[in-house]
Amino acid sequence: MSRRIGVFALSLMFLAAAQGQSKGKKAPEVGGGHVPAKGPPPSKQPARAAEPARPAEPARGAPPAAARGGAPEQRTFAADKAGHPAAPHVEAKGDKWVGHDTGPNDPHYHLDHPFEHGRFTGGIGKGHVFRLAGGGPQRFWFNNFYWSVAPYDIGFCADWLWDSDSIVIYDDPDHIGWYLAYNARTGVYVHVEYLGNS
Repeated sequence: MSRRIGVFALSLMFLAAAQGQSKGKKAPEVGGGHVPAKGPPPSKQPARAAEPARPAEPARGAPPAAARGGAPEQRTFAADKAGHPAAPHVEAKGDKWVGHDTGPNDPHYHLDHPFEHGRFTGGIGKGHVFRLAGGGPQRFWFNNFYWSVAPYDIGFCADWLWDSDSIVIYDDPDHIGWYLAYNARTGVYVHVEYLGNS
């Protein structure tokens, strides 16, 4: 009997120590499993009359970009605070969407055929967390839904685990035809195009 009491007392000590350690841990400011309650608000930049986005014209007689070895332009982003990623992200406190401010006329997110493969019907927002099942930025999937990261955002998801990270899909209120894929582990989000399901 006294041995059982000793084991019980020892168990309580370990439990108390573990709880004390977890109370001392500070929740991460970005990522760490946090899922925003809702997507970003629309940008405050005014919308202009829609103009088709055209890439810059090469010099007369110059070969096309692909023949010149040109790669798609990559977006850059400076970290807003120490310890925050140098990528568009969501701050856990207050669900602030940092970096979603390019406005509806950003030519990098223009699609000639928005929603060409239909609209995503698998669930939008916080109540719908999906586990990535494979692929990479050009084509990834979960639950037989297929996606592609916007070429302009590819650099922001280089550390994503394409076979296991948890992501949440949100509507993009500014860029027609795009969704936002938010990575709960990293706190980073990118623009994604829905490619359909099988």
